Amino acid sequence: MSIGASRIHDPHQIVMTLDHDVQNKSESNLKKYRQIEEFASKHKVDFYPAGRGIGHQIMVEEGYAWPGTLVVASDSHSNMYGGVGCLGTPVVRTDAASIWATGRTWWQIPPVAKINFTGTLPVGVTGKDVIVALCGLFNNDEVLNHAIEFSGSEETLRSLPVDDRLTIANMTTEWGALTGLFPIDSVLKGWLRYKATEAALYRSSELSDKTTYQRFNHPRLEPLFSNPLSADKEAEYAKEYFLDLSSLSPHVSGPNSVKVATPLDELSFQDIRVDKAYLVSCTNSRASDLAAAAKVFRVAAEKNRGVVPKIAKGVTFYIAAASLPEERAAQAAGDWQIMLEAGAKPLPSGCGPCIGLGTGLLEPGEVGISASNRNFKGRMGSTDAKAYLASPEVVAASALNGRITGPGWYNRPEGWSGVVMGEDDGLQKEDRMVTTEGALETVLGQMEKMIKKADTDFQDTSESALTEISPGFAEKVEGEIVFCDADNINTDAIYPGKFTYQDDVSVEQMAKVCMSNYDTTFSSVAQAGDILVAGFNFGCGSSREQAATAILAKQIPLVVAGSFGNIFSRNSINNALMGVEVPRLVNRLRETFSEPKVQESRPGITESSQNSESLDSPPRAPKVQESLPSITEPSQNSDSLDSPPPAPPTVPIQEKLLTRRTGWKLVWDVRRSKIEVQEGEGGPVWSQKVGEIPPNVQEIIARGGLEKWVKKEIGAAT
Repeated sequence: MSIGASRIHDPHQIVMTLDHDVQNKSESNLKKYRQIEEFASKHKVDFYPAGRGIGHQIMVEEGYAWPGTLVVASDSHSNMYGGVGCLGTPVVRTDAASIWATGRTWWQIPPVAKINFTGTLPVGVTGKDVIVALCGLFNNDEVLNHAIEFSGSEETLRSLPVDDRLTIANMTTEWGALTGLFPIDSVLKGWLRYKATEAALYRSSELSDKTTYQRFNHPRLEPLFSNPLSADKEAEYAKEYFLDLSSLSPHVSGPNSVKVATPLDELSFQDIRVDKAYLVSCTNSRASDLAAAAKVFRVAAEKNRGVVPKIAKGVTFYIAAASLPEERAAQAAGDWQIMLEAGAKPLPSGCGPCIGLGTGLLEPGEVGISASNRNFKGRMGSTDAKAYLASPEVVAASALNGRITGPGWYNRPEGWSGVVMGEDDGLQKEDRMVTTEGALETVLGQMEKMIKKADTDFQDTSESALTEISPGFAEKVEGEIVFCDADNINTDAIYPGKFTYQDDVSVEQMAKVCMSNYDTTFSSVAQAGDILVAGFNFGCGSSREQAATAILAKQIPLVVAGSFGNIFSRNSINNALMGVEVPRLVNRLRETFSEPKVQESRPGITESSQNSESLDSPPRAPKVQESLPSITEPSQNSDSLDSPPPAPPTVPIQEKLLTRRTGWKLVWDVRRSKIEVQEGEGGPVWSQKVGEIPPNVQEIIARGGLEKWVKKEIGAAT
């Protein structure tokens, strides 16, 4: 292996699945697949070939993602394993290679947010509606880079079957979280018992892998059930939110943003035509999802003298099961056939249109609705197309009718006044059953938090508190600021998906296409040595390493943002790209150059007390208090995919530029953990304390990235 290892540390720790680009039958791609299979065979690693299914589904249905364990995968939707009580979280390819070689990886322990569900799901509302609503209702980065723990009463959680939980956990990625963990409760126990029985019954059947019974078996379940992993009763959380499932209705995400969620009944009145519909991906293509979609056509056939109606003229409906066993289960139930009879086009089990590869991509001007997980601009095809996300039944109904609509299974309850959600756990006082001991624990916990905060507030912030610099790590980084004025610039925007799986892209070509899905002028505006400054949640989305390496190819040594998506942060460190979070700089740039929404602070992002304004702080523009207009898609589809609604300008409006040379200079003094900004020639100069770069991170970056670091460590040990 190029990382320097000659063998895998623990072959039983690794599972290999081929699921991306499975429609590509070119000789170069097939050769790559053969090499991976040969590697797996040589090192005795469990292997699943192209067409067998999407890796995340395989990990769950084959029992690799086991409740109460930690499982990582080199894909951003590893969060899905949380649906079965397994702490799943993504790593990147370099991380995966280091785990193969050493059995270890590095970690930063995230804050934990608790999401408490109350009530029960109404008929016609699904797990997809739950997560679409959560992404759209809590859309100010409340859970960004948090680990999420889902909770609720036994009655509430019984209304969420495992398949719905998998969908919700899967899309906590889009919500900005690092994982989404459901409890090991009676619902999961019932599912596990069923899987163990199924594995025993179909031990030699094509419906199951021949080794499935080794992972799913009743003797293995007993110790798990007798001592299930659960949160301590006195556990503290960084944040707590609640959602009343009873108040939820079907929701649709988009266009081109998971942060915009609209009740289906409101969207239906807009008569939005549909060109393509997709029932694909690891999010919602299990047998239960295919059955829900098939039911739409069955009900329509009952009203059509038993004849299955065809999908609407001008609409193409694509279906692909999450795995081969799920497709066979749908075939056995007749669900697969009825959709084919209606005119659906089947695709192989794998990642296709969802990641912008293969058949059925959105063309310019087209509108698509999908049961997948991500609708970033350009993600599923053209940047001039519009993409919506919805449940399988809404996707099927929209394909049948040619416009965004539902099957009509949901009836709004009498007295309904909106979705009930908010902070804390949402429980009524009579449901809390607070004891004297519990109240005392709460008070003591609050006092302990106050003491910890006081300790933090009075830490030494003097110039004498210097950061030790590792050999080879730069003491200072400086350059002109190039400002990309948008929040939620995702990895698809940074590095287009159509180049991600091409192995022959040169460094020069990477530099040319860097940020092109965000702004086609970036390549000509940004120059080598510039410092890239962007908004909040920069680098959210997929785990592609090229999002970091393309910026390096452009010879940009430092990225500054209000906040980063965690997956991008890992990629940056692993590939020796430096990054610093400075929310105040982003706000100051927006105050000066007129950005649609100026934020004094963002929920979920806090600066330490050390980062308070100093005497050399720049002046702040006055706030303007007005009501915000309703959210609409950005003009020409060219703004940030997840841009917040525009606010009134705070200074005289300048021309809105996606990428701007500011003329500002930034110096990052690593030793003093401080940045200094000069606002243009002769402009004000101010400084800001920033986070310290730990020695181990410095060492990885100084050696040129994690791969070179691991290679050197292996060399030193042999």
